[in-house]
Amino acid sequence: MRLTQSMCTIAECAPGGDGPATARPRLVKIAVVGGSGVGKTALVVRFLTRRFIGDYERNAGNLYSRHIQIDGEMWAIQVQDTPGVQIHEHSLDCNEQLNRSIRWADALVIVFSITDYKSFELLSHLYHHVRQLHPGNTVPVVIVANKADLLHIKEVEPQQGLQLANMLGCTFYEVSVSENYNNIFNAFHLLCKEVCKQQITSTPERRRTSLIPRPKSPNMQDLKRRFKQALSAKVRTVTSV
Repeated sequence: MRLTQSMCTIAECAPGGDGPATARPRLVKIAVVGGSGVGKTALVVRFLTRRFIGDYERNAGNLYSRHIQIDGEMWAIQVQDTPGVQIHEHSLDCNEQLNRSIRWADALVIVFSITDYKSFELLSHLYHHVRQLHPGNTVPVVIVANKADLLHIKEVEPQQGLQLANMLGCTFYEVSVSENYNNIFNAFHLLCKEVCKQQITSTPERRRTSLIPRPKSPNMQDLKRRFKQALSAKVRTVTSV
C-alpha cells in the first residue's frame, strides 16, 4: 500500500511497492541530536509514522528506516536517534557513539525544548561540535524547538531560538510533536532536499575528477630524464668520432 502526503513533493512508499520509481533508491542519513528529555524519539517516530506516543523507554540510539519519494524519485531515508547530550564542566559530554552518529549523517536535526533552558544552551555547543566532525561546513543542519504547546511552563521564547538559528546559519522550526505534524514534516523534507541537491551536484564533479589523469610518478619522470641524458651523451660521442 502507498501513502501519499497531502503536501506534496514527498510520499511514503513501502519497499517494493507500486511507487513510480523502480531503480535502487538514493540514501539519505539523518541524525537527531539534543539534550535529554527534549523529545527526540517522539519527533522521529512522529515524522516516520505520523503517530504521537507520549512515553518512551530510555533512548538506546535506535536507527529507523523508511522509503520515501521526493519529486518523483525514490529515496531510502535512515534516521538515527541518539542519546541525550549534557554539558560537563563547560564542555559537551559526547561519547563515541554520538560522534559516530554525527560523522555517519548526511544531515542533522538539533532539538531543544522550550520548557528547558539548559537544552537551549546546548545548541551552539552542539552545532560547533557538528562542524568540527564535518569540516567544510557542507552538512545541512536544522534547529527544532519542541513542546511549543507547553506555553504555561516555557523557559525559552521562540524568538530566542530563531535568533540563534539565524546566527548559526540554520533553518529554524518551532513544533509540537504531540499536536502538529506539518513543521516536523517540513524540517525533515528540507534536509532531504538539501542532501538531494548536494548529491546531484557532487556526482558530475566526481565524474570529472575521475577523468583527470593522475600525476606522473617522480621515479618514472626521473627515469625518462636519465634516458634522455644518456641518449644525448651517446649522440655527442658519435658526432665527435
